[in-house]
Amino acid sequence: MVPTLVGITIVVFAISRMAPGDPVSLGMGPEGQMDQARAADVQKARKQLYGLDKPIHIQYVTWLGRVARLNFGDSIKHHRPVIDLIKERLPITLVLNLISFTIIYIIAVPLGTLSALGHRRFSDKAISVGLVMLWSLPSMWVGQMLIGYMSGPTFLNWFPPAGLSGNSADTMPFFAWLNDRLWHLVMPVTCLTYGGFAYLTKQVRASMLDTLRMDYIRTARAKGLSNNAVVWRHAFSNSVIPVITIMATLLPAMFGGSVIIESIFSVPGMGLLAFESVTTRDYNIIMAVATIAGFLNIFGLLIGDLAYAMVDPRISFE
Repeated sequence: MVPTLVGITIVVFAISRMAPGDPVSLGMGPEGQMDQARAADVQKARKQLYGLDKPIHIQYVTWLGRVARLNFGDSIKHHRPVIDLIKERLPITLVLNLISFTIIYIIAVPLGTLSALGHRRFSDKAISVGLVMLWSLPSMWVGQMLIGYMSGPTFLNWFPPAGLSGNSADTMPFFAWLNDRLWHLVMPVTCLTYGGFAYLTKQVRASMLDTLRMDYIRTARAKGLSNNAVVWRHAFSNSVIPVITIMATLLPAMFGGSVIIESIFSVPGMGLLAFESVTTRDYNIIMAVATIAGFLNIFGLLIGDLAYAMVDPRISFE
């Protein structure tokens, strides 16, 4: 994990510096259109405020030393510590993703199992067609369609088009505030859910089909075990590997958020923060989000490897 994480920091740092422009030039205009005094001010700001006058490798080593102490520096745009911005935005992204992932697994696991049990029947074909259609829909397009048809006066004005709360949310009692918050989350959660739900259902179906064809499943049926015991106790427990693999990616997804969905619905989460930092060349935020997401990705894979051995002892024996 350590060399992989170091490699991630190198790539993130290099890509952030390869992009044209920097926060100083973006804030003060193109250098070619500056007079000599203003150009001198730009160089002074680069040197004193951001250390951008130093060689790239010196900037990287300085930044890596701070990151090792969990110090991501200050935001160039917001003039606040990056860690404070993350603390403000992270709970919003966590709520969105926890709701979305809970819905995905509650529906996808039994539906994928049902589709596998009815292999080549009408129900299986109907579920497969519906999943392919859902998987083919771009989330950006779905978000715009939901806003157009569910939040406008022309069609159904059911849900608010953006934000997390109404204008009077601060004065609402708790249950009214909670209802307002959940009402605002319906469309973002829908856009976050349908793609992962379609993908996970197909994975569960394929894994269950492979397991149901195994010899020990036929032996269990021949012994007279009930269908529920065969499916859930024997087949499902041995086909859960793809489910664990997908769960290993939840940590970085819950931290990084969805740039597209949060931007469309103006949700002030980690995804929107990352998008804004890219457009303003806010290096410290970009590298903090990417580095933490990379670490969580590696950590999630480690948890997934340990979970494989727990659910399937054959893996640890091998």
